[in-house]
Amino acid sequence: MILANTRGRLGPRDLQLVVLLLSQGSAGRRAALERKLEAEGPDALLDAPELPERLLAVRSMLVPSESLFFYVMVRHALRSAELDDRDLADYLSAVLLAFGQRDRATRVDWHDDHSHRYLIDILADLDATTGERRFRVMVHLGNYALWLSGLFPQYIEARRLRHGGPDRSYYDALGRRGFAMASDHALADRYHLDGILHSAARHYPSIREALNEMSARITLTH
Repeated sequence: MILANTRGRLGPRDLQLVVLLLSQGSAGRRAALERKLEAEGPDALLDAPELPERLLAVRSMLVPSESLFFYVMVRHALRSAELDDRDLADYLSAVLLAFGQRDRATRVDWHDDHSHRYLIDILADLDATTGERRFRVMVHLGNYALWLSGLFPQYIEARRLRHGGPDRSYYDALGRRGFAMASDHALADRYHLDGILHSAARHYPSIREALNEMSARITLTH
């Protein structure tokens, strides 16, 4: 189960890199940032408006960890869309981290026997399953729809033009449906995801657009 735990994965080296990037070689600025980190924790530094650009500009041995990079990029993308929700950023960055590994994006869970490339296959799975796995399929429907429509809008548009595939409104509708059903499930509270899934359903189009902007920004930079 993917949980909202990306911030919890950030270690001292991540935070040292943040201080280094924000201080830009100023010893006084670095000392001030370290005091701020000690007194207030990492959130204020991670929310610094200039941090995403400086992470994207890193061209040295001190590369950011995937957890730091994705959390900061997702957090700032959501804030630009007026979604100031750290828990939601924490969760969505965890989804991107997980789905970027091998074929995890097409599976309900790491060790699940079924692999689904299309949302209609996930809907069929939803109708055929019960218990905790049904909850996981609901969550996966939302996650996978957002993964495709948020990070790969060009792929969706190309499939629509060449093969008559669905447009982004289809992904929006099914993504919201998956998150909404999952947010009302009893297991959502057990995994501390009820509020996050509800927010993802409520703000799905805005989240998808924010991820579109983030994806384009990263692609242009790299």
